[in-house]
Amino acid sequence: MRDASFSICKAIAIILVVLSHAAAPGWMAAFVYQFHVPVFFICAGYFFKTEYLDNEKPYIAHRFRGLYVPFVKWSLLFLCLHNVFFWTGILNERYGNAAGGVLHPYGWHDFSQRVWSCVVNMSGYDEFLCGAFWFFRAFFIASIVFLLFMKLMRWTRGFRDERGLGWGVLTLSFVLTTWLVLEGMRATGVAQGGYRELTGVFFMAVGFLYRRYREHVPGGWWMALACFAYLAVASVWWPSAMSPRADFGGFVSLLAGGTAGFYLVYILSQKLATAGGAVARGLVYVGDRTLYIFAFHLLAFKAVSAVKVACLGRPWEQVGWHPAIPAASSWDLFFLLYVLAGVGLPLAWLAGWRAWRRRHPAPAVTPAAGARLVLAGMGRVLLLFVRLLRRLALAVARAARSLWEGFKGILEASNPRDE
Repeated sequence: MRDASFSICKAIAIILVVLSHAAAPGWMAAFVYQFHVPVFFICAGYFFKTEYLDNEKPYIAHRFRGLYVPFVKWSLLFLCLHNVFFWTGILNERYGNAAGGVLHPYGWHDFSQRVWSCVVNMSGYDEFLCGAFWFFRAFFIASIVFLLFMKLMRWTRGFRDERGLGWGVLTLSFVLTTWLVLEGMRATGVAQGGYRELTGVFFMAVGFLYRRYREHVPGGWWMALACFAYLAVASVWWPSAMSPRADFGGFVSLLAGGTAGFYLVYILSQKLATAGGAVARGLVYVGDRTLYIFAFHLLAFKAVSAVKVACLGRPWEQVGWHPAIPAASSWDLFFLLYVLAGVGLPLAWLAGWRAWRRRHPAPAVTPAAGARLVLAGMGRVLLLFVRLLRRLALAVARAARSLWEGFKGILEASNPRDE
């Protein structure tokens, strides 16, 4: 029978991610920032199988299809719609993020550069509407690096069993990230420097080890209360987040907060899974579709921003606030509506799309028919290329002929016999 605890765990984490972007009260955001993203890395490490060390192709293919392909597809979609969002006022050059930055419409050069960046190193996406897309890159790279570190540890004497492998990767990732942070370095070629990716490897090692020591780790409500108390104190005295860069204190605080937050959420998830009912089923549904919420919750926020602008009589351009319109007062509860829309609208769109596809299924394509379509497409591209070459050759020939005629005219005009 399937254990629904981890699906519920991921559901709670993605709801907290949406909450942290929804202009929630500062103390609430500071509390959840410590652990909401690390939960996903720990869950991934928990389910990592050592059999991938001898057959890595399924693992890499799964990560490629599940992270890189959606990232490229969705980021390019947002790039194509970027200027459209400006025409509708969803984005504008007056209102932006809390730091005062704004976006501008893209010209052809900017658009082209961003397309290349999206495809080559998973960067260049729309910074506002795709502001959470760094997670796709960090998760993808961390997963591959975790696999490589595991293979490296297996070649090292003393790290042959599963627990040894986990401790080896945990130690290696901690040492490398400490070096990166203390020296203020960046991983060349990795957008934003690689700090998130290395901390992701650490948290995957935490999840991998938790599965091997699970029966020895105390649980229950008292343990959940202890984790909650630590997170409450740390959010005030040692605040942390999985930001692009951090000092050493913030790095250590993130490791502790992420681990404690995962255990708190997982204990709650176990209790909810055991109780069952509609709440548990709903959370499982959300937890199995977290990537769609990651990708589209910031766009869904714009619907709530439009409502807030209308209710408060503010100018339409404020819809462009990123990620949400700041709270007007301590009693501004619009953040709850942001959370509801950020989770519900992407899932509603997904459900509607799948329902439409069921009613209008794509025609089945046999391998032979698919090969014919590919060959026909290649033939058309080749024919177009030949036509372009022919036109280019004709243009060059006409230019050469004109140049020669002009040169002949000059020679004839300067002939001394004419004098």
